[in-house]
Amino acid sequence: MTSAIIVAAGKGTRMGPNVDKLFLELNGKPVVAHTWQRFDAADCVQEIILVVRDGMEKEFAKLAAKYKFAKPHRVVVGGKERQDSVWNGLEALSPTCDIVAIQDAARPCTEQAVIEETIQAAREMGAAVAAQPVTDTIKESGGGLLIERTVDRSRLWAVQTPQTFRVEIIRRSLAEARRQGVAVTDDTAACELIGQPVKLVVGHKPNPKVTRPEDIAYIEVLLKGTAKANPPSSKARRRPRRK
Repeated sequence: MTSAIIVAAGKGTRMGPNVDKLFLELNGKPVVAHTWQRFDAADCVQEIILVVRDGMEKEFAKLAAKYKFAKPHRVVVGGKERQDSVWNGLEALSPTCDIVAIQDAARPCTEQAVIEETIQAAREMGAAVAAQPVTDTIKESGGGLLIERTVDRSRLWAVQTPQTFRVEIIRRSLAEARRQGVAVTDDTAACELIGQPVKLVVGHKPNPKVTRPEDIAYIEVLLKGTAKANPPSSKARRRPRRK
């Protein structure tokens, strides 16, 4: 059984004060609803766990009712750090779950093919992550004012989500992070602590995360493009009445 954990417990402080980026409306629905919909529509995922901030449970129940998400889901409260929230999500998985895809709630454009490919790669290797090769020239600066050196970008990758694992591997990895007192902002970093290889899965479409105000316009354009490329099926369209 394959499950998805959508991590929605962060505060998103870079978006600005008093702004909950997950509930910003883009292309007709909140950011987190777009993300949830991606996994609700994925045939390769059987259940969804949403990890949310304490006190937000009712808001997510409202989303489920409003958008009629059909897949079995549970809402659990997150922890102090991201890795604590992921751990709480893992604790809520069905006992039969053997593969889990962990997704940022603020990443609403993830394509179905990437979800499927990370799941398949995790089955084969144990861990996989959506990623893109770095194409910009990267400079290193100690104080943020002067360039110290140019970094070889041929070895650099920008990792995204989903980050997908065999359940026992991500549990063991995060347990080791806890044992060592290491804080990780990325689940694959925990795999490095136990020497677990992680397969890079390259997506063919943009998969940005809503982080700053300037991200909003770009992501809305992407969502509108997806909606045009995936119109409602003929069964969902209203049939004309016979006269």
